[in-house]
Amino acid sequence: MADMDMSQYLGAFLDETDDNVQRLDDLLLALEKDMVDMDVINEIFRAAHTLKGMAGTMGFTNMMGLTHAMEDRLDAARKGTRPLTEADMNRLFQGLDTLQEMADAIRGGGNDAHIDVSEMVAELRNEAPKPAAGAPAPAPAQAESSGGTMLSSQDAEWVKKSNESGANAFNVHVTLSQSCLLKAARAYMVVNRLEELGEIYRAEPTTDALEKEEFEFDFNIYVATPAPAEEVKAAIEKIGDVQSADVEEVKAEETPAAAPAQQAAPAAPAPAQEAAPAQAPAQTAQPAAPAPAKPAPAKKEGAKKSSQTVRVDIGRLDTLMNLVGELVISRARIERLVQESRLRQFDDTLSQLGRISGDIQELVTKLRMVPVSFTFDRFPRLIRDLCKTLNKNVELVLEGEDTELDRTVIDEIGDPMVHLIRNSMDHGIEHPEERKALGKPEKGILKIAAYQEGSGVVIEVSDDGAGIDPEKVKKKAIERGIITEDRAAIMSDDEATQIVLLPGFSMAKQITDLSGRGVGMDAVKTKVEQLGGQFDLVSKKNEGTHVYIRLPLTLAIVLSLLIKVGKETYAISLENVEETIMVRKEDIKTVHGEPTTLLRGEVLSLNVLGDILGSEGVEHDRDEYPVVVVKIGKNKIGFIVSQLIGQQEIVIKSLGRFLAKIDGITGGTILGDGNVALILDVASFYSTKG
Repeated sequence: MADMDMSQYLGAFLDETDDNVQRLDDLLLALEKDMVDMDVINEIFRAAHTLKGMAGTMGFTNMMGLTHAMEDRLDAARKGTRPLTEADMNRLFQGLDTLQEMADAIRGGGNDAHIDVSEMVAELRNEAPKPAAGAPAPAPAQAESSGGTMLSSQDAEWVKKSNESGANAFNVHVTLSQSCLLKAARAYMVVNRLEELGEIYRAEPTTDALEKEEFEFDFNIYVATPAPAEEVKAAIEKIGDVQSADVEEVKAEETPAAAPAQQAAPAAPAPAQEAAPAQAPAQTAQPAAPAPAKPAPAKKEGAKKSSQTVRVDIGRLDTLMNLVGELVISRARIERLVQESRLRQFDDTLSQLGRISGDIQELVTKLRMVPVSFTFDRFPRLIRDLCKTLNKNVELVLEGEDTELDRTVIDEIGDPMVHLIRNSMDHGIEHPEERKALGKPEKGILKIAAYQEGSGVVIEVSDDGAGIDPEKVKKKAIERGIITEDRAAIMSDDEATQIVLLPGFSMAKQITDLSGRGVGMDAVKTKVEQLGGQFDLVSKKNEGTHVYIRLPLTLAIVLSLLIKVGKETYAISLENVEETIMVRKEDIKTVHGEPTTLLRGEVLSLNVLGDILGSEGVEHDRDEYPVVVVKIGKNKIGFIVSQLIGQQEIVIKSLGRFLAKIDGITGGTILGDGNVALILDVASFYSTKG
């Protein structure tokens, strides 16, 4: 095993490490609220134990050592010899951050050797102070009494009923060989054999955990059987890869009265003590999530359940999506050729091809979708750290974590979301004493919600803090020469609020690690628009701020409106299009030097798209103009074009790094006639104009 090449398991190891680190983060946040919750401590212990075994198998000794130290500290808390303190929680969180740092270094092609964990390990293993006299200590999960096992009153009842029916109650401790490569299969064979001999009461870990290989190389099965201990032992040790089977009889009279805390559920077993980290086989690099804290009764099943999921590298999905994009382009070209040739006999075949390619496209799009919890899960820890840094009391409310978005969108939106949260925490939500003086609850509320709206997803970030003071914004903008005093006098509060979205604008009185550099809100807005989305900010003084981010479900294949401007064809994502209208020449009026028209009683500002793009062959004098009405935030604006071609699915293609920063252009696409059309970002035209 030592000579085995483990590099083939590195991807699975990193994926499982990320899952376990996130799980540990969530559990530590729960434990911080109740540092004597044995169920949570046991779950953390098991997750850390799994992570330690994985790191040891892959040869990452620093990661294994740090995880082992965290495991030891939690074990001391479980046994009551060293209760957890706030300082311990900070060390555990620090250790978790270091584990993530190690995983990131390994993912980048390095290893964990350059990260020194000796000081952190020493602090975690600091000599435990003796408990104060008379102080109650948490009872260990399971202990031994002479001649039997200490069980809960519920377990004692099972033992009693088993004996009354003429059966013996046994605790069978099974140890598999270190070279076993199919642990789940061997565990299933043990469970199946014991079910033939009698009735299983429970397994530790649970049978589900055994099926998923969520254990090291040993496990316990509690079984009631008329067979003697020698027969049970012999039957189990006949199974391949079973190193030993220790059969211990459990008698009701040896079970002491259970403590009140134990009567709710069977106590969890104490972990096996290790002299050295176990060398797990290759499959240990791919464990699933840790088992539940409370063991459930074993299930009788005829066969081992097969896995319903499979991990796929995101690069392969990207390749598949690109191929589907090429299929969409080819289909459009074939349809155009058939229409031009008027070959009606191809209609049915083309219709079937359209349905099949559409189904494939929809399936691939769904394969790339992941829940927004992929990003949201990191926010509770962020809020916890910011509360301590800023000395604020804030409750985080998450809604719609199951809402799905394309994996590419999820990856890109994470950092902008962090910007918004930092702004809410630093500028928005007040300190407890300030909130109390304003008649607000001392604890602020920060809400992050996601929900589907139309063909896109809306992410809402809101707080009940101080909001944005429009008068202060105007004053700061005048000082910086952004607006004049005359302009400020006629600006509405909502218009003043939008000034905070301008590049480089900041209301912070001083620069801190959290904010004040004037890149936060502008960076968020820019990133959202680059993703083909829309950004909207609503705020009211002393009532709070709401930010709405509207995002497309996917960035690969989108439904768009094709238009002609002069001699060129362009595409605009339908996510940005409110409607299309025809405006007569006599209905266009000039207001403050700008062309406008009335749309259902509201004034609609008009812009000639050809002038903005510098297109040739644009007709300025016509009786009637096609207009594309676009909604940008709360505003509507009309763009006059030369011709409306119609809707079409397009495949977004990158223009390359040299052309990627052209204002107003988000990419290109290949049309059915083989020509290239640029995809317009009309929101940026409005920003430039404004």
